[in-house]
Amino acid sequence: MMNQYIKELEQEPFDPDEFVERMVRRSMQESRLTDDQFDPEMIHDIFTQAIQDLKVLQERQERKCARLEQAVQEEEKLYVAKLAEIMEQHSHCVNVFSSLDERMSRCGGRALDIGEKLGAARAPRARAAAARDLLSHLANFLSPGPVLTDLFNDPTKLNEAADVIQKLYTISQELPPDKFEVAKKKIEAKYDEIERSLIEEFVKAQNHGDVAKMKDIANIMTNFKGYSQCVDAYIETSQMNTLLGKDIFSAVLPLAKKNYTVISNVFPNPDQVMSKFVLNIFHLKLQKYIQTKLADKVDLEKYLKNLYDTYTSTQKVYTELVAANLVSDGSSTGDLRREALINGSMAGAGDGYPALEVRRLKAVLSNALHVYYNDKQHIKKQIQGGGFQELRRDLQAVIGTRANINIAQIENYGGETFLSEQLVQKMLNDSKTSFMRCKTLCTANELQPTTISLLDTLIQYLLIEHVDYALDLGLQSIPIAENKSPPQIYFFDIVNQANKIVKMFAEHFQESVLPCLSKQGECIQRKNAVMEQFESKLDAGLERAISAIVGWVKLHLQTEQRKTDFKPEGDIDTLASPACLTVVSYLNTVLDKLHTQLSDENLSAVSLELAVRLHRVIYDHLQNFQFNSAGAMIAICDVKEYRSAVCGRGVREAPPPAAALFDTLHALCNLLLVKPENLHQVCEGETLAELDRSILHNFIQLRSDYKTHKLSSFLKGLA
Repeated sequence: MMNQYIKELEQEPFDPDEFVERMVRRSMQESRLTDDQFDPEMIHDIFTQAIQDLKVLQERQERKCARLEQAVQEEEKLYVAKLAEIMEQHSHCVNVFSSLDERMSRCGGRALDIGEKLGAARAPRARAAAARDLLSHLANFLSPGPVLTDLFNDPTKLNEAADVIQKLYTISQELPPDKFEVAKKKIEAKYDEIERSLIEEFVKAQNHGDVAKMKDIANIMTNFKGYSQCVDAYIETSQMNTLLGKDIFSAVLPLAKKNYTVISNVFPNPDQVMSKFVLNIFHLKLQKYIQTKLADKVDLEKYLKNLYDTYTSTQKVYTELVAANLVSDGSSTGDLRREALINGSMAGAGDGYPALEVRRLKAVLSNALHVYYNDKQHIKKQIQGGGFQELRRDLQAVIGTRANINIAQIENYGGETFLSEQLVQKMLNDSKTSFMRCKTLCTANELQPTTISLLDTLIQYLLIEHVDYALDLGLQSIPIAENKSPPQIYFFDIVNQANKIVKMFAEHFQESVLPCLSKQGECIQRKNAVMEQFESKLDAGLERAISAIVGWVKLHLQTEQRKTDFKPEGDIDTLASPACLTVVSYLNTVLDKLHTQLSDENLSAVSLELAVRLHRVIYDHLQNFQFNSAGAMIAICDVKEYRSAVCGRGVREAPPPAAALFDTLHALCNLLLVKPENLHQVCEGETLAELDRSILHNFIQLRSDYKTHKLSSFLKGLA
C-alpha cells in the first residue's frame, strides 16, 4: 500500500479531497456484505491503518528531506569557495590588463610622435625631390630642340607624363613671357598633345568597356582644362548610332539608365555629366528628329498632329527621366529646366501654332458642313429674318389660301430637319482635339486669345451655320394658321434635335473650353448670347406651330360641322360627330409627336398652351349651334373625345389646368341635357359654381327647348 500511496500523492495536481474519496470507495468495496450492507468496523480499521501508513510515510519523507538539505548545504560551501577563488583570479587579470593597456598607450604615443617627426623630415625631402624632377623636366623644355625625355615619349607612362605636364603647365603660366616664351610654347604644345592622348585613350577604353581605366583617366583629366572635352567625347561616343528608330522617344530612358551607371562609376561629378548627357539628347538628337518630322507643313492636319505628338512625347520623356532620378527637378529650378529642355528640343517648331490651329479648325468644320449639305443635295439659302419678312410671308400664304393661288410656296423639305447629331459629334470631336492641343502647345500669353478664337470658330460653324440655319428653315416650313389641309408640323423634330445639340455643346464647353481659360466671363457671355437667340427662335416656332394646329382645327370645324350634327331627328346612336373624330384623329397624331419630341418644361408649357387655345376654339365653336337632347349627347361625346385627345393619360397626360378646362366644358354641355327642373341644382354644383352666371345663361340658351319650356324662368335664381 505504501507504493500505492506514493503514486497517488505524487500525482499533479494533488487533490486531498479526491484522495479521501478514493479511500472511501476502496474501503466500501472491501467491507461490503450481502444485501448492500457494509461492515463499519472494517472501514474504521482500514482508515486507521491508512493513517498509520501515511504517518510512517511522512517520517520517511522528512528524513529524506533532511539528508538532501545537508547535501545541498555542503555543495553550497564548495561553490562559494570556488567562486571566491575565481573572483580573486579575475581581479588579478584586470590589474594585469590595465597595466598592459597603459604600456600600449605609451608605446603608441611614442610611435606616433616618431612617425610625425619622420614625416616632417621626409616631406621636405619629398618636395625637394619632386621639385628637382620638375626642374629637370623644365630644363628639357628650356633647352633648344625637341623634348626627347623618355617620360613624354613612352605611351605606357602616359598617366605619369600627364601629371608632370600638368604641373609644368601651371608653373609656366607664372614665368615671364619674354625670356621663357619658347619654353612656354613647348610646354603648351606637349600639354595639348598629352590631353588629346588622354582623351583618345579614354575613348578606346570606353569602346572596350574598360570602366576602371576610364575612371583613372577621368580623374587625371579633372586637372586639365580639356576635361569638358573628355565629357563631350564620352557623350558623343555613347550616343553614336543610337536613337535612330521611328519612335526614338521610347529608347531615351533605357539609354539614359544604361549610361548613368557608367557615368556614376567613371566621373567624379556624375550629376553634372548626366545633366549634360540629357541636354545633348534633347538639344541634338530629339531636336534633329523633330525638325525632320515637322518639315512638311503642306498637310496641316498631319503637321499639327505630329507637332502635338512630338511635344507630348518629349514631355513624357522628361517626366520619365525625373521619375527615374536621372534628372533633378528641384522646386526652384525644375520648371525652368523642364521648359529649357522641351523648348530646346522643339527648337521653334511651334512658332505660329495658334493661327494654324484656328485655320485648321475652320477648314475642318467648313468641310464637314459642305459634305453634309451635299449629301442632302441642299443648297444653303440666304434667309432674311425680321418681323417684316415674317408678316409678308404670312400675308402671302393667307391670300394664296383664300384665293386658291400659289403666291408664296411654303417648303417643308419633306420633314427634313437639316440637323445631324452625328455631324455635330464629329465637329465637337474635331474641336476637342483643337482645344486639347491648344492647352498643351500654347504659351501662357497665347492660350486665352487662341481659345477665344477657336470658340468663335466653333460657334460660327456649328451653332450659327448649322443649328441657327436649321431653325430658320424650320420656322419658314411651319404652315400658316388658316390652312385647309391638316398641317404637318416638323418643327417639333427640330426642337428635339436642337435641344440635344445644345446640350452636347454645353457639355463640350464645360469639359474642353473652360479649362483653357483663365478669364471665363467673356466666353460664357458669347455662348449665352447664342443660346438666348436659339431660345427666341424656338419660342417663335412653337408659337407658330400651335397657331397652325389651332387654326386648322377652327377652320375644319367651321366648314365640316353641320347644324344637324347637334339637332338630329329621330333615334340615332349617340356617337361623336364626324368633324370631331377627324379633328381628334389629327390631334392624337400631333400630340403623340409632341410628347415624343419635347421634354420637361418645353413639353409642359406647349401642352398647356395648346390645350388652352383648343378649349377656346371648341368653346366658341359650340356657341354657334342649338342642341336638342340627342345633339347634346353628341356634344358631350365630342367634348369627351377632345378631352381625351388633348389631356391624354399616362405619359401623354397634360398639366392639371388643361384637364380642368375640359372638365368645366363637359359640365357646361350637361346643361344642354338635364331636365329643366334640375338646371338650378347643376349650376350650383362644384364644377360650375365658380363660373360667371352669363356663361351659364349663354350655354343654356343653346338648348332647342329654351323658349318652348320657358327656361328663362328657371334661371331667375341664378342672377
